[in-house]
Amino acid sequence: MATAAEVKRLREETNAGVMDCKRALEETGGDIEKAKKWLHEKGIAGAEKKAERETSQGLVESYIHAGGRIGVLVEVNCETDFVGRTEGFRTLVHDVALQIAGIPTTLAITEDELPKDAEGPVEETVLMKQQFIKDGSRTIEQLVKEVIAKTGENIRVRRFTRYELGQ
Repeated sequence: MATAAEVKRLREETNAGVMDCKRALEETGGDIEKAKKWLHEKGIAGAEKKAERETSQGLVESYIHAGGRIGVLVEVNCETDFVGRTEGFRTLVHDVALQIAGIPTTLAITEDELPKDAEGPVEETVLMKQQFIKDGSRTIEQLVKEVIAKTGENIRVRRFTRYELGQ
C-alpha cells in the first residue's frame, strides 16, 4: 500500500491525480520510477480515447523570431476555456509556435493534410511527426499527448501560418 508521502511525491513529479498516483504505486509495488512509467503509458493510452472529443476552446499564439524576420500564428484547441488558460496548455501552444518557426519545411499538421506534391520526408514536413526542437527524444505528437494526459482533455493543433521575410 502506498503511503501519503509517496503519493504526494509522485503527484508533484507527474502532475497526475491523487487516485491515479495511488493506483500507479500499487500497480508497481511502490517503485516511483516504475509508477512514473506506468502513468505515462496510461496517459498516452487515455489520450487516444479522447481524440474524437470536440475541441472548440483554446488559444491563438503569435511568435516572432530572428529579429522580426520570421513570424508564426498558430491555433491550438482544447475542450474548455479553463484548460485553455492553464500554464501547461499555454506552454504547449508557445512550444508549437516555436517549432513551426524553427522548422521551415513544415507543410502540414498531420499526414492526411500533406499536399500530394509535397517533397521531403514526413518527419520534416508533418508537424506532429517532427522531433521536438527543445527535446529531440519526443515528437510534437508525443508532446501534445502528454498535455492531454495531464489535462484530461482532447487537444488539437487546428491550423498555422508561417511567414518569413522575402518568401
